[in-house]
Amino acid sequence: MTDLYQSQRMMRQMRRAAMQRGVIAILDVGSSKIACLVLRFDGADQMREDGVGPMAGQSGFRVIGAATTRSRGVRFGEIDAMAETERAIRTAVQAAQKMANVRVDHVIACFSGAHPRSYGLAGESQVEGSHVSEQDVARVLASCDVPDYGAGREVMHAQPVNFALDHRSGLGDPRGHVGQRLAVDLHLLTVDAASVQNLVYCIKRCDLELAGIASSAYVSGVAALVEDEQELGAACIDMGGGSTGVSIFMKKHMIFADAVRLGGDHVTRDIAAGLQVPHAVAERIKTFYGGVHATGMDDREMIEIGGDSGDWEKDRRQVSRTELIGIMRPRVEEILEEARGLLDAAGFDHLPSQQIVLTGGASQIPGLDGLAARILGQNVRLGRPLRVQGLPQAATGSGFASAVGLALFAAHPQDEWWDFEIPAERYPARSLKRAMRWFKDNW
Repeated sequence: MTDLYQSQRMMRQMRRAAMQRGVIAILDVGSSKIACLVLRFDGADQMREDGVGPMAGQSGFRVIGAATTRSRGVRFGEIDAMAETERAIRTAVQAAQKMANVRVDHVIACFSGAHPRSYGLAGESQVEGSHVSEQDVARVLASCDVPDYGAGREVMHAQPVNFALDHRSGLGDPRGHVGQRLAVDLHLLTVDAASVQNLVYCIKRCDLELAGIASSAYVSGVAALVEDEQELGAACIDMGGGSTGVSIFMKKHMIFADAVRLGGDHVTRDIAAGLQVPHAVAERIKTFYGGVHATGMDDREMIEIGGDSGDWEKDRRQVSRTELIGIMRPRVEEILEEARGLLDAAGFDHLPSQQIVLTGGASQIPGLDGLAARILGQNVRLGRPLRVQGLPQAATGSGFASAVGLALFAAHPQDEWWDFEIPAERYPARSLKRAMRWFKDNW
């Protein structure tokens, strides 16, 4: 039995224990902000453990604390400077705890970068009794032929997305059904191991226990796609600060995820370089005046750049909004075109539904939906996260999709490989045999 399998199981057990105690923290470690939500669970014992539970509203928890802080030390969604990230995480967690008036020991975290890679696996096996049992499910999962995904990679998610029993396909959960031959389709998501290790280590340094870890691309889709979209098929493009996550959902499961190493911060950098202003000024200009679609009016709208360089002429400069849009648009087009490339490579065109939902902080640029419809196809909408109980107004925007999705994931995690007692001798040695000693050292 591999360390990874054991460590994921341990995190699941910790999550259950934390929920029985009633509180858990959600931590979204992004390149531009670190968001922390403190959740209180009521009646954790009545919560459903199978698959996706009820949607927000009756989700069994309420948000009792929320805080964000400017992210430091994170680039492309990955930790770059450990001490700075640790300070930012501590700041966010302490502020959320103060608002909730409760101490939190366990966190579930998500992050974006780490070069995600998706694999679709299949396996089948004979049912031992007349009904499908838990052991039959474990056996069919163990029969999946896992690809050799290379050294330095770790499995982040391993979710059965479809079961078939004899000639019936499309089963979400085959347990208890009568049949002889069980088959499964499994979606495996691997990420760069060092990025995960850095996050685990950083959270440990903050004196917190990690009770779960998820990919931002996945949890953003959980929050931003409505139930019909998750069922019929849709893509979620989560435009963050340092990277843009792309995920495809079908039959309520994620079947593909990838990321573009570009985001809103790159747009800000282009503005800073184009107008020769500090990063903070560029961010302010982008937020208040940014856009991607220029009209005749924008030639006449002048933006005061402002500044405190001491050079009076330089600090009084003005630029037209058209000029600003001219700087922003090429980069936004590049991000959307790269996302389109990932969707094409994944075969998104062959899905029955072509719905695309844009979310994440950088999706708030005015005019983005029109530009995206031209590049990605007509069925594009802007997505905000589902409403969950107790979420402060300030945390309801699209920049909080992954934090809210992570809260839903915490309350109702989908079945993953490690939720089943897979027989040790049937466990694919080749696939996950690279022992993760760091987990042993850190738990």
